[in-house]
Amino acid sequence: MVSDVHGNARDLARAGDGADALICLGDLVLFLDYADHSRGIFPDLFGVENADRIVALRTARRFTEARELGAQLWAGVGADRASVIEAAVRKQYAELFAAFPTPTYATYGNVDMPPLWREYAGPGTTVLDGERVEIGGRVFGFVGGGLRTPMRTPYEISEEEYAAKIEAVGEVDVLCTHIPPEVPELVYDTVARRFERGSRALLAAIRRTRPRYALFGHVHQPLVRRMRIGATECVNVGHFAGSGRPWALEW
Repeated sequence: MVSDVHGNARDLARAGDGADALICLGDLVLFLDYADHSRGIFPDLFGVENADRIVALRTARRFTEARELGAQLWAGVGADRASVIEAAVRKQYAELFAAFPTPTYATYGNVDMPPLWREYAGPGTTVLDGERVEIGGRVFGFVGGGLRTPMRTPYEISEEEYAAKIEAVGEVDVLCTHIPPEVPELVYDTVARRFERGSRALLAAIRRTRPRYALFGHVHQPLVRRMRIGATECVNVGHFAGSGRPWALEW
């Protein structure tokens, strides 16, 4: 199981070795690597110096200034922003989806572009969002995307829409989401030094339906990677872009 792949196609190609299936919890795209500002769509377009500047602004939570800087940089591109981003994302998706083993079950992260996934997902990759599937005799539910933030990443949705997808999944053995439940220890990033957005609807569903596992990613360096909520083992499966190592679910 992997999450937050962020362009790491090399390790993704080996992530399913020895497993019955690979599960991906989203964030395939790499817009900007906060650990290495030379990697990603943003520095490819605007250079490392501007990547340094925008990371500093975002880390300081000066989001308005970060958006103003971004607007200035895009104004100098002289091309349609959406088209430029889509072309760069398509290039990454072609490589990443080709690396998925068969079978793979995947849902979207907050930086992904869902309309493109069906185009790149091969016959061995099943894309699920607000849906259930049986894997190895167990029922898995998948909910992709993230909630709205000042970062304005591509696949952020309202709390109501997210809660509706959680409700649609219902009772499952394993609940797979991109973002964690809204628990301070699970949503705080110790390197970015900020709380990421978790879901209260997800937390309520875990308490109500009591899945065996609740698995997620999104927070790259969480204060706590694993904790129990009632009968449910909640696990952040890790920042795959940084570690290159999948997390194994064993019964």
